Amino acid sequence: MKIAFVIPWYGENIKGGAEAELREVSVHLQAAGVDVEILTTCAKSFDSDWNVNYYAEGTAFVYDVPVRRFPVRTRDTRSFNKVNRKLMAGGVVSLSEEKLFLREMINSTALCTYIQENEHLYDLFVFMPYMFGTTFFGILSCPPEKAVMLPCLHNESYAHMMMFRQTYINIKGMIFNSRPEQELANRLYDLQETEQECIGIGMDTRISGNAGAFRQKYGISAPFVLYAGRKDTGKNVDTLLKYFAEYRKRNSETDLRLVLIGGGEAELPEGSEGFIHDLGFVEPEDKYNAMAAAEFLCQPSKNESFSIVMMESWLCGRPVLVHEKCPVTSDFVKQAQGGLYFKDYYEFEGCLKWLTSNKEKAQILGENGNAYVREHFDWRTITEKYIRFFEKLTEE
Repeated sequence: MKIAFVIPWYGENIKGGAEAELREVSVHLQAAGVDVEILTTCAKSFDSDWNVNYYAEGTAFVYDVPVRRFPVRTRDTRSFNKVNRKLMAGGVVSLSEEKLFLREMINSTALCTYIQENEHLYDLFVFMPYMFGTTFFGILSCPPEKAVMLPCLHNESYAHMMMFRQTYINIKGMIFNSRPEQELANRLYDLQETEQECIGIGMDTRISGNAGAFRQKYGISAPFVLYAGRKDTGKNVDTLLKYFAEYRKRNSETDLRLVLIGGGEAELPEGSEGFIHDLGFVEPEDKYNAMAAAEFLCQPSKNESFSIVMMESWLCGRPVLVHEKCPVTSDFVKQAQGGLYFKDYYEFEGCLKWLTSNKEKAQILGENGNAYVREHFDWRTITEKYIRFFEKLTEE
């Protein structure tokens, strides 16, 4: 069985969720005996100029997995950005704007031609994530019986585009990272004829943290709430900062701090420098140590198809606090009984007070989450699910 994964950009150090997921999936599938290859463009990353071929064309290896790169197609960035701004603001675009968006999205004509001319060499093509040109035009270049998508879907304006809704029903299979993501896909698209599997993302269940090592290295002795991830509005970090500053204002006696780790710049509320600590990007060991030291992890994002940091926090034995309006993270919390969720400031304050004043019960929530991750997202379990699903699709 030979499987080609198709993704817009790919490399050892790209930090995006889909890219990190594929690195792990491909390595574990190859170790299990599956012939895996990555098809991608020569672009560097999501944050780079999509008109620039950063990597050399041809085949290279990333963690011993072959990666075949193709040059990007030149695009009209200005026209694309005009439509993309409307979509980012949650607006509705016309069919002609959809066509422009997709035409000027990152893509590679050479990659699509390769798929058309060499589809006989592969049993399946797995496209990810859903919104990029390599996925949309790649699927159109692929025989429907060999096309599979790992959409990494969120309930956002892009997902409602008509051209996606018309195209993504003509594929063999879909793989989902969570149950709410699968439910969303079935509300948006007619997938009655599409084989589906909710697999999730594998985790290294050996993860653990050393709370004392974190406190000693960073000099933070007070109790703290942890945020781990990109610091941008798309992750709803601005809400967390505003809510935590309000919490400190309303509860002047508390010594509770907020610690931020991860890339990006956070605009701290005025006067919060003494109780909000932005440590920037840290090494994985420091991240796990921070998780073990925290009272709990707060994941405020409303749009996730999975949440690796939640699973990592649980593996480090700490509970999580998530936003009620994120179907994925709130569903994980309910399934695992591993934390709490909030929908407004007052619920946020109540959750902080409960988690910090009921330490034994909070510890139990963390232990529940730990058991949940080990049962459902150990890499051996995830790899077996992938192989069974691929075998089902190819046998049919």
